Amino acid sequence: MNFSESWLLPDHTDRARMLDMDRRLQPIRRAALGVLAGGLLIMGPWVGWWTLAPLAVAAFLFYFADRRIDDTEHPEYWIFAAWVGSQLMILLSVLIAWAPDVPVLSWFAIPIVTLGARFSARVVLLGLAITVTLMLVVGAAHLEAITDQPPLFVMPLALVLAIGILSTALMRSDLEHRTEAVIDPLTAMLNRKALATRVEELRQQSEVLKAPISIVMIDIDHFKHVNDTIGHGGGDSVLKDIAYLIRKEMRSFELAYRLGGEEFLVLLPGATVDQGCALAGRLREAVEGTRFEAGTRVTISCGVSGSEEGSTFDFDALFAEADAALYQAKRDGRNRVGRPFATGTVAVG
Repeated sequence: MNFSESWLLPDHTDRARMLDMDRRLQPIRRAALGVLAGGLLIMGPWVGWWTLAPLAVAAFLFYFADRRIDDTEHPEYWIFAAWVGSQLMILLSVLIAWAPDVPVLSWFAIPIVTLGARFSARVVLLGLAITVTLMLVVGAAHLEAITDQPPLFVMPLALVLAIGILSTALMRSDLEHRTEAVIDPLTAMLNRKALATRVEELRQQSEVLKAPISIVMIDIDHFKHVNDTIGHGGGDSVLKDIAYLIRKEMRSFELAYRLGGEEFLVLLPGATVDQGCALAGRLREAVEGTRFEAGTRVTISCGVSGSEEGSTFDFDALFAEADAALYQAKRDGRNRVGRPFATGTVAVG
């Protein structure tokens, strides 16, 4: 399945950043839901305990979305849908818990912070529009009370808009600084620092899900000759074009990393070694069939390894296997895909 764009995210790099931030936000989101639940528990004797039900539904929506983001082509749709669902559940909670002397409308401001952390400004504006619409629903339901006391609506509305503006600016600044730390500036791929974080996440997931995970190592054949022939600028152009070809063959939850120089690595959650070899084969054929800078022809060699279903993901061991398979592919003539046999030898195809 080839990567395809969506209106929520303009390119694959943004999707990788969004997934990285969403994983960082998961424990924070759980803590925020816990704070809201605590507030509703305290208010239980006054507004009723069943106000907790919409919050429980919101928590389930995020749990379901979190389970889906690693096996769907467009995880951003699931994340945004869960976000909208949480605002709808807050709407129900606000309608249930409404009281003229309780500032429940301010709850709508909480999810706004997480929206700016993951999506572009246009999606933040959409989220703000949805939130304001939901607040107007509450206003219409309690029009008489708000008409008598306009601050009941105006102050929470100002809070929502201000948080939307401030959080977006702060998150954009944070994103730019984190991007410089984890994104390779030439190819826009993730770098080794980002790889270390994702490897630990996959190890923990493998202990729970027991799904196979494969890795594909990619090395451009005779890259020094490419630089010598068309110059380092041309070589940089080739690196960028090959990075694009790699991303084009990947699904959204499969992340590619530039290890350095002309070496790349792809992580394939849920994929067997055979599936990893199939991806590597498609990449090899795509590169071989492409004319690069100044009509240059380039090939790649790949090494594939993977964990078995039911086993814990051991990246260091798999990296060593894939590296050995890659070098065997080079020794056997390059422009090949190598994989380990159970006997420890390497088959090249």
